[in-house]
Amino acid sequence: MFAQVIQGRTPDADGLRVAVDRWMEELAPGAEGWLGSTGGVTDDGRSIEVVRFESEEAARRNSARPEQGRWWAETEKLFDGGATFQESTDVVVDAQGDLDRAGFVQVMQGRTSDPERARQLMAQDPDAWAAFRPDVLGSVEAQHDGGAFTLVLYFTSEADARAGERKEMPLEMRAAMEEMGKLMVEEPRFFDLRRPVMHSPTRST
Repeated sequence: MFAQVIQGRTPDADGLRVAVDRWMEELAPGAEGWLGSTGGVTDDGRSIEVVRFESEEAARRNSARPEQGRWWAETEKLFDGGATFQESTDVVVDAQGDLDRAGFVQVMQGRTSDPERARQLMAQDPDAWAAFRPDVLGSVEAQHDGGAFTLVLYFTSEADARAGERKEMPLEMRAAMEEMGKLMVEEPRFFDLRRPVMHSPTRST
């Protein structure tokens, strides 16, 4: 699997949403290998979009389409100072529920000293985590160069997510989270998407 992470600042969240909807209507039918996308704009105008393809080759073919180029030339104008791209060929999707039904999405970006160990910790005791945090529908994780990562977390609602954050964590889970914290080499950034937009070849929200 391959992922593109597109982000920047926008003064026009509604306009960006319309542009993404237009891509779904006009361009998605011809985007071979496209698996889905999740995005939105934070309250302070930070936009982030995570787009998944079955392979890097499929993503390159999509980018090379003339209609894709025309769409992006117009959409890029909605960003202050343009947008940045990060890519990943190391992507893991963990779906406990229907990700497209999330009412709240939080994206976390950071850097870890040991990506492999961090991934092991994230995958540890999935049944226990599902029981402890039923508000979490799943995640998409993309690893980038130099230990950087983008982690997309899908929740049933923001209220459920905040309530889950306040729950006392079992001791064994706490140990894993503490080890995760020690692996972080920079302060992570969070993007709270209160109006997330999820699209897939079979469904859009």
